[in-house]
Amino acid sequence: MNKAEIKFNDQLAGLLSQDEEGYHFVYDQAYLKSGNAKPVSLTLPLQDTPFTNKILFPFFDGLIPEGWLLDIATTNWKLNPRDRMGLLLTCCKDCIGAVSVHPIVEATT
Repeated sequence: MNKAEIKFNDQLAGLLSQDEEGYHFVYDQAYLKSGNAKPVSLTLPLQDTPFTNKILFPFFDGLIPEGWLLDIATTNWKLNPRDRMGLLLTCCKDCIGAVSVHPIVEATT
């Protein structure tokens, strides 16, 4: 399972994950209770319940580079251009705008 922290202006806003059932995004409870919570996207309004989709949410897919920049990323990091979550985790730690994506690496035993 792939997981990422989604930050809005460097504050943890929620968690994005991918499993065999699709993609899931849920807002962090502390973020929702803070007085300055804003949705990361108009298509992902603030709510307690998780969002689920079979495909990567269009907002997050839109953060992935395109064109020549995508070519550089897939070539240099040996990424599959169809692995949208892999591209998001690798390329979107420092995006233009308020949202950033930070991979969660789970410890292996």
